[in-house]
Amino acid sequence: MSPFHIANAPCSWGTLEFEGLSGERIEYTQMLDELVATGYTGTELGDWGFMPTTPRHLADELHRRQLTLIGAYVPVPLAGTDAMTAPAIVNAQRTAELLAHTAQLLGQTYQPLLILADENGSDAYRTAHAGRITTPTSDAVMHRAASVANRAAHAVHAQSGLRTAFHHHCAGLVETGDEIRRFMHHTDPALLGLVFDTGHYLFGSGDNSTNLVDAVSELAPRLRLVHFKDCSGQVADQTRHNALDYFAALKAGIFCELGQGAVPFADVVAALNAVGYDGWIVVEQDVLPGMGAPRESAARNRAYLRTLGV
Repeated sequence: MSPFHIANAPCSWGTLEFEGLSGERIEYTQMLDELVATGYTGTELGDWGFMPTTPRHLADELHRRQLTLIGAYVPVPLAGTDAMTAPAIVNAQRTAELLAHTAQLLGQTYQPLLILADENGSDAYRTAHAGRITTPTSDAVMHRAASVANRAAHAVHAQSGLRTAFHHHCAGLVETGDEIRRFMHHTDPALLGLVFDTGHYLFGSGDNSTNLVDAVSELAPRLRLVHFKDCSGQVADQTRHNALDYFAALKAGIFCELGQGAVPFADVVAALNAVGYDGWIVVEQDVLPGMGAPRESAARNRAYLRTLGV
């Protein structure tokens, strides 16, 4: 029997954290109904306001569908000034309070995570060169980013009692494997864990043959959550060859259905088992609003994982 629990997230239905994206968004009720119908037992929160923002209302919606609340993705401008980061940290605390109170009402044993990320897509160089970074984040900026992340994680824990996990992400300050290692080195293990995202790690590496098994083994001590996302090798190559930016890569389908890209999921599953990971796996297939057929993709993604015994 698989030790993993399998969830999905609103981003698979076109609800992404980036501002200014056009296209009709699917309502949360439809998303949750389709998530359950396609075989998942947990969900992330999505953008603030996508789902109910009062604990009782949110808990009622999740309880009715027997879903576990896994966490919430919150972007913070890690290299920003104090004037920029302060309100983002307050938003993280507000989100964590919603998670904590909802989990308490649900009576769930799993403690949701505040999923912290950089404000991805806001830096011109990182957005234009996602998937082919040649100028790494400087030591000074990395120290600043780690300091902000530590401060945010401390504030979240003090406010809600919840732990924080960092999500490395293409088009952000922490994208490549080396940047992830440097960032984690400068953050407090007691406060900040890691969300390992297979698709972002592979695309961000700049090499479709990057060894994800070694990455799992190396990062295992900080691992708190896993995102299963595939990365189209063909689109990645086109993005690099044609110097496309991150949003063009998304539109071209860089994050394809599981098993259709370059991520060796069978090897990743074996690596997770080898390091003793027995937590949640969140399936994510980032699509732009109105793009694709989310329910059908979610069903095929779940069926694919079952072929791996997950």
